Amino acid sequence: MSKKSALTWRVNDIVVASVLAVACALIFWLWSNFGYSAITTTLALAPEYSPLAGGVWLLAGLLGALVIRKPGAALYTELLAAVIEALLGTHYNFTVVISGLVQGLGAELIFLIFFYKVWNLATAMLAGLASGAAMGISEIIIYYAGEMVGQKAVIYVLCSMISGLVLAGLVSWLLVRGLVSTGALDSLAAGRAARRPSRRGGPASSKG
Repeated sequence: MSKKSALTWRVNDIVVASVLAVACALIFWLWSNFGYSAITTTLALAPEYSPLAGGVWLLAGLLGALVIRKPGAALYTELLAAVIEALLGTHYNFTVVISGLVQGLGAELIFLIFFYKVWNLATAMLAGLASGAAMGISEIIIYYAGEMVGQKAVIYVLCSMISGLVLAGLVSWLLVRGLVSTGALDSLAAGRAARRPSRRGGPASSKG
């Protein structure tokens, strides 16, 4: 397969990325309206720590990228999930679309830096970290301007990054690895990469 064809989206890629976006949008909607609301209420006296649970909102971009392994997959899946979440209805209204755009770009940047060739755990966690940083900074600007300042702002962004690293980067990598082992992704880049023998004779799981 040529480099150009390996990075070109197919109809199957679009369909799978869209299905992932819909599934994640439902998770986002439930998390926005129930799970995260409970957490922010519990942490009302220390809201700067609430982003430790915010990594859930970054799953779509990481899953899309790790499954499709094409330019724009992280951005497409994260943004589409945010749009669907907004249409389902959330107290964050359509600002979630801006969040989805920024978070998707954060993850996309990391995969771009590696020329869409490296898809191992370290890269996934680094993308989650970058997406988390984008989430933390954008949320301070959109929702907490004038409230999250100084030390609180630093803690807020750091908590967002930690959450992105673990809940998005690590969790999404484990989910995709599990799906690959079942053969469910055999027709996609992630599945083909797992079946391709490495130079040492084992499965090539780190590059797509």
